[in-house]
Amino acid sequence: MLVLAIMLCVVQHQAQGEGSYTMARILIIDDNVPTRDILRQALERVGHEVVEASDGRVGIEHQRTRPAEVIITDILMPGQEGFETIRELRRDFPTTGLIAMSGGGQIGCATLLAIAERLGAQCVLQKPFSLRDMLDAVHHLLQRQA
Repeated sequence: MLVLAIMLCVVQHQAQGEGSYTMARILIIDDNVPTRDILRQALERVGHEVVEASDGRVGIEHQRTRPAEVIITDILMPGQEGFETIRELRRDFPTTGLIAMSGGGQIGCATLLAIAERLGAQCVLQKPFSLRDMLDAVHHLLQRQA
């Protein structure tokens, strides 16, 4: 069922001419394995290369060795959390597209995502979000880089 939903989203995305951009390396930083799996599957189906990391520290190591054009990071994670990760990525990789995502927590999702934007995330997604919204955000950032 999940694969069918991903395929439907990808077909709709491509039918509207939004699959016509350069394929890119995308780094997903999230401690939640099912979330990473769903995002990876959707991104790979439209032709992107995907690298995954379970926290910010591992993600930044990946970015230093094989830079991604777009990074999608969660905010609330054990280890190096999203705010610290965003600050470090903006400092060291200022031209990389950056999407922050969060489901909230005790502070509230809107507050966390507003802070992420102030720290340098160019797009924010509130969980749960649609795969279409995520693909659109990636597409938007890749177009800005072109």
